[in-house]
Amino acid sequence: MAIPDYQTLMLPVLQLASEGEQRVADVVDLLADRLGLTEEERQKLLPSGRQRVLHNRIHWAKFYLTKASFLTSPGRGRFAATQAGRELLAEKPARIDVSVLMRQPEFREFYRNEGGGASSTAATSAPSSTGSDATTPEEQIEAAYQTLEGTLRADLLDRIAKNSPAFFEQLIVELLVAMGYGGSHKNAAAQLGRSGDGGVDGVINEDRLGLDRVYIQAKRYSAGNAVGRPDVQAFVGSLVGLGASKGVFVTTSTFSAQARDFVKHLSQRVVLLDGANLADLMIEHGIGVRTS
Repeated sequence: MAIPDYQTLMLPVLQLASEGEQRVADVVDLLADRLGLTEEERQKLLPSGRQRVLHNRIHWAKFYLTKASFLTSPGRGRFAATQAGRELLAEKPARIDVSVLMRQPEFREFYRNEGGGASSTAATSAPSSTGSDATTPEEQIEAAYQTLEGTLRADLLDRIAKNSPAFFEQLIVELLVAMGYGGSHKNAAAQLGRSGDGGVDGVINEDRLGLDRVYIQAKRYSAGNAVGRPDVQAFVGSLVGLGASKGVFVTTSTFSAQARDFVKHLSQRVVLLDGANLADLMIEHGIGVRTS
C-alpha cells in the first residue's frame, strides 16, 4: 500500500499512544509493520534526501495531536495519550484528521496562528484530505522548491538554445572551472572550443597540474531531438584515435536509450551529460543563476 498521509496516520498514532508511553523511533517501525509497508516504502526519502517520508508524516501527526492536547510528551522523544485522547478513541472514530482536531479550542488557536485558518470559516470547516492539507509542511516546501527548480531548469536551457555556439562553449568553461576542472578560466578557455580536432570540441585538464585530460564534445540540440548512438559512437572513435580514456559529451537535449546503453560497455570512461543534468549542475555551482 502507499504511505498514508499525515492526517490518516493520526488515528493509528493515537491508538499506539493509548497503549502506553511510546518512543518516536519505535512507533515508526510499529506502524510500518501494522500498515504492511514494503521495505522500499519504509525507506522512501523526501526529495531532499534528508528524512524518510514515513518518519516525517508520523512526526507531523504526533505534533498536531499534541497541539490538540490529545498527546503529551512526558520526556524527550516520548509521548503518550492524554485523557482527552483516550476519550476521543472511546468514540471509536473511523478517522482522525484536522477537522476532528478543530473541536479543541487550543488547536483552533494554534491552527489560526500557524496560517492554516485565515478566517473563522476556515477555522471551523473541514479541510480536504487531498492537496496541501494531505501533505506535511516539509513536503509542501519541497514540492514548491521542485516546481521552482524545474521552471528555472527549463529557463536556463531555453536561454542556452537562443544564444550562440560560442556562448555555449564559454558556459561549459565556466561550469567545468566551477567544478574544479581546467585550473583557471584562462587555461580552460584556451583548451576548450577548438572544433574540428577529430570530432572533439576541446580538451580540458582534469586537475590543475594537467596530469590527466578530459575530452569534450558539445552539441546544442533542440528539445525532443535526442542525440543518438551514431554521434556518441563517432565521439568515442575520436577518443580512441587520440589515445584518450575519458570524455564528456554535453548536449542541451537528451540521449537516446541506445546511446546510453552503448557507453556502459566501453573501456573508456564516457559521461553523457544531458540538458536536465547540465542545468542541475549550473544551479548547483551557481552558473547563470543567483540566489534570491
